[in-house]
Amino acid sequence: MALLRRDSLVTGQLLRLVLLHTAWEVGSGQVRYSLPEESKHGTFVGRLAQDLGLEVSELVSRMFRMVSKGRGDYFEVNLQSGVLFVNSPVDREEVCGQSPLCAIDLEVIVDKPLRIFHVEVEIQDINDNAPVFPVTELNLFISESTLLGSRFPLEGAFDADIGTNSLLTYKLSSNEYFTLDVQVRTDHNNLAELVLKKALDREEIPEHRLLFTATDRGKPELTGTVQLVITVLDANDNAPVFGQSVYEVTVLENTANGTLVIKLNATDLDEGTNRNISYAFGNFVPPIVRAAFNLNSDTGEIRVKGDLDYEHVQLYEIRVEAQDKGHVVGKVRAVDADSGYNAWLRYEVQEARAAGPFRVGVYSGEISTTRALEESDGPSQRLVILVKDHGEPALSATATVSLSLVESPQAVKWDSRRRVGSERPLVDMNVSLVIAICSVSGLFVLVIVVYVGLRCHPGPEVICGPGKATVVCSSEVGSWSYSQRQSRNLCVGEGTAKNDLMAFSPNFPHSSENGEAGKGQILTPNASGQTVSELLNCCTFVKKTPVSE
Repeated sequence: MALLRRDSLVTGQLLRLVLLHTAWEVGSGQVRYSLPEESKHGTFVGRLAQDLGLEVSELVSRMFRMVSKGRGDYFEVNLQSGVLFVNSPVDREEVCGQSPLCAIDLEVIVDKPLRIFHVEVEIQDINDNAPVFPVTELNLFISESTLLGSRFPLEGAFDADIGTNSLLTYKLSSNEYFTLDVQVRTDHNNLAELVLKKALDREEIPEHRLLFTATDRGKPELTGTVQLVITVLDANDNAPVFGQSVYEVTVLENTANGTLVIKLNATDLDEGTNRNISYAFGNFVPPIVRAAFNLNSDTGEIRVKGDLDYEHVQLYEIRVEAQDKGHVVGKVRAVDADSGYNAWLRYEVQEARAAGPFRVGVYSGEISTTRALEESDGPSQRLVILVKDHGEPALSATATVSLSLVESPQAVKWDSRRRVGSERPLVDMNVSLVIAICSVSGLFVLVIVVYVGLRCHPGPEVICGPGKATVVCSSEVGSWSYSQRQSRNLCVGEGTAKNDLMAFSPNFPHSSENGEAGKGQILTPNASGQTVSELLNCCTFVKKTPVSE
């Protein structure tokens, strides 16, 4: 029993020594190789035994073995030569994806003594992946009314390689309507935009098919292609046209009411609702024609409506107008103060319903119908248009568009007002401003009227007549009057009157017949002791004595 315990102690000590030795030897050797991906079976990687300092003749006796960490058996070692070679091709993209560094770790273990070596095989990328587009056919819908220079972004290709092998360039097949503009970005994800260089005409070419090609910069260069199918959407750019400008029809008098006279047929090169035509009499068709004939607005049929009398009217000249029903519902336009890619705007309907009757052009901002309108759509529609740029981060704004559905095109009214909530403060301010201006103006006019009235209103007891101006002042004792070229108003206060009045002229010498010369003021004391004074310039007074009866 004691012997067994002694053997177990010895075994434990030996195990500790082995573990310490193993820990000391782990990592004592490390070898690194590099290998292009997709190398074939048997491709030489390196002389592993020699690089690890092992004797080739001892590989078998020391139980040489190699373990891969979580990877497949991509590599093997020839125990006769100690050479590491490829067992199965390595696909870098499958093993490491888009990681810039891809390596496979191996561990080599030998016994007698126990040693563990780390071996790392770096897998180098080769240009074995061509650019790939997410779809085989890219569909674009562009209105024929789109302005020249309009840009349409194209979804780029993806290359599974890394580095230079993943850098892509784009080109477009030769055509006269579109050109390609590629913006180089710092992250090497170049942005390709389709630019309209010639006006589209759906009636001439309804569809354009172009080849969009992506090429990487690897050796050799690999390419990927996608077909661009550009469908030109119809715009109401064609007016209805009659087959001839004048139609001549002969009708007998007394033709029964409802008889077909002629069926007009106009054509429109547009499509959809833009080619639906309605007919109507011209604005200057006289009442006599409207009383005699009826025009069906949908079919263009003209039928007899009233009595036709040859003796009364021999010739009717009827002007008929054809009008299509297509029109642009509206257009939203936003402006971004930035430039370049940051100013490129995209429109969309926020909270759009799946079966909504309206849509907005992604880059044009045009609001158009997606289907024929129905009564179930209601009398009005409210669209919230979201516009955002392509900056980082993307900035956005919204605009609310209210659409009223009416039965007659003549009843359509454009309303570009903003929401009431945002407009009310501005309206209140304008009303206050108008009231203030009117009040100030009215007060000013009132002051002017009062001032003019006071200036023009004559003083008391003023008598005006031809010749020199004469002012007469009356009192209990008589009247005093004077005349001169410059008129003056004289006022006499109430109270006891005086029987004399003295006047002095400050500007002219006093003549002998006018009394003594002097200068001064008129002083007229009254009963209450108050004094009325006025400066007179060149006045002549004559006392009139009342005549007793």
